[in-house]
Amino acid sequence: MTTNQIKKTPLNETHRRMGARMIDFGGWDMPVQYPAGTIEEHLTVRRAVGLFDVSHMGELEIRGRQALDLVQRVTSNDASRLSDGQIQYSALTSPHGGFIDDILVHRFASDHYFICVNASNADKDDNWVREHAGEFDAEVINRSADFSQLAVQGPQALALLRTLTNVRLDSIRYYWFTRGEVAGIDCIISRTGYTGEDGFELYCNPANVEALWNRIIEAGEPLAILPCGLAARNTLRLEAKMALYGNDIDTETTVLEADLAWIFKPEKGDFIGRDRLLEQKDAGITRKLVGFEVVGAGIARDHYPAFVGDRQAGIVTSGSPAPFLRRNIGLAYLPIELTAIGTPFEIDVRGRRINAIVVQTPFYKRAR
Repeated sequence: MTTNQIKKTPLNETHRRMGARMIDFGGWDMPVQYPAGTIEEHLTVRRAVGLFDVSHMGELEIRGRQALDLVQRVTSNDASRLSDGQIQYSALTSPHGGFIDDILVHRFASDHYFICVNASNADKDDNWVREHAGEFDAEVINRSADFSQLAVQGPQALALLRTLTNVRLDSIRYYWFTRGEVAGIDCIISRTGYTGEDGFELYCNPANVEALWNRIIEAGEPLAILPCGLAARNTLRLEAKMALYGNDIDTETTVLEADLAWIFKPEKGDFIGRDRLLEQKDAGITRKLVGFEVVGAGIARDHYPAFVGDRQAGIVTSGSPAPFLRRNIGLAYLPIELTAIGTPFEIDVRGRRINAIVVQTPFYKRAR
């Protein structure tokens, strides 16, 4: 991809003025960190409040008399359980039970669903849903160009946004949303995030996102707010054991193997991949995504091989130091017989073996 083809969010120049280091992330020019550094950004989200530009994420709308039927057909979770204003974590599944993408399904009404998808998958997801929409009285609309998205994350997120809106934010439960003005700007306000902390994600018109960003930064100064980049977002989500598409989940990993059986609802009726997942459930999975902690010194990075004796047993899908926990942690697919808590194994770090142990996840869970 040439420089001219790299996509930019409306805040690209704002990030550069604030001293962000920019990288190509899935075809998007995105801030990976700001002058404070990744560790300080991470700790600020855990202790106070941070602000992320996640406008690269994609949005699809499904509208029409059979909107729910289409959502049910292409996703693994049971969207019929949603009420208006409620959100559900789910998967667009392939015929063999793998991930086309992991998504958030928002229900506006019985004939109106709003789906947040991963940035690199937006066009693929749009095509996938359209491919299966023909038998349903429902319209699929790619709204990705119509929304920018900011994530306000941390224990002080509620206190900060209260100063900018008349919406009763404390009445919005986790994984619910509403519409309202924030800093005078019309937003979808969802109580969601990708950090393991309390917080909100705000969807607004791209023309208004710079004003919204600036107002949040200004209002957050007394709370020591920091703008945060992709590196902190990654370490935060890893501590909370939130899967990263392309690393921990992809078309070759099934919902059950990814330790996400709770989003597999076969009782809802037929959906793409249901039969394969039922077969796998009955037969038993042969591998599973687990959390591990390095024992002693060493950092297990993404893609490092895992060993038991001379046998390669799996591969690290995500690995990093955990700034808040002050441990070296990661996720890996291991054979099912090696997935019990406390199971030891080794990781090859550039030709040197280091010790690791399977641990309980999530590594970090906020106090409620």
